[in-house]
Amino acid sequence: MKKIVLISGLLAGLISVLGFALNVTNVVDFSNGMLVGYASMIIGFSLIFVATVKYRDNYYGGSITFSKAFLIGLYITLIASSVYVVVWLITYYFFIPDYLDKYTQHYLEGLQADGASLKEITDASAEMQGFKEMYKNPFLNALITYTEILPVGLAVSLISAAILQRKRLAL
Repeated sequence: MKKIVLISGLLAGLISVLGFALNVTNVVDFSNGMLVGYASMIIGFSLIFVATVKYRDNYYGGSITFSKAFLIGLYITLIASSVYVVVWLITYYFFIPDYLDKYTQHYLEGLQADGASLKEITDASAEMQGFKEMYKNPFLNALITYTEILPVGLAVSLISAAILQRKRLAL
């Protein structure tokens, strides 16, 4: 079990990293960055289905309980999320420390283009400054980053467990 979960978790994490890598390298602009990021997370977490089916069919004789299937997904989610967070922290602090400045500029320009009032823009600017302050602390930065990816993995784990659970046939 450990090998499949570890490999699936690492691969899911690397696939998820591709989403923000495309964003921070300007391959994808900020406008589509969230869509690409979450799409890459969902694609990465699809490995939960693959790993669960492999376990169910190869190790559990074709049956698996909801809780066991969910645990497989949870372990993969925790590994993938940790990969995502560690890579983000390294990328943010060593390669793109001005990322939030650029994102803030994009966000405020978007508000202005949408006709937001000066007060709304000022409030948004203050909120973004607060985020920049929080991101200076690696622990808070990591927690915020976990809140991006963990819910996606948990949702996929729940869906996967619900779909793939199979009770043992009584003889």
